[in-house]
Amino acid sequence: MAKAASKNSKIKDTKAAADAKNWTKVIRAVRSAKSGAYTFKESIVHKDKIKEHLGQ
Repeated sequence: MAKAASKNSKIKDTKAAADAKNWTKVIRAVRSAKSGAYTFKESIVHKDKIKEHLGQ
């Protein structure tokens, strides 16, 4: 017989889930002055500040 799912596992923090959708992972390619090779810098940025972050 299968176990019944507990009520606690079904309850989600809806406010945290809604807030998480406002953040975006930004990946930038940065060229090394020494070798000329590209490296990638990853950062988590609020969706309203993406252009400011990429302008740096």
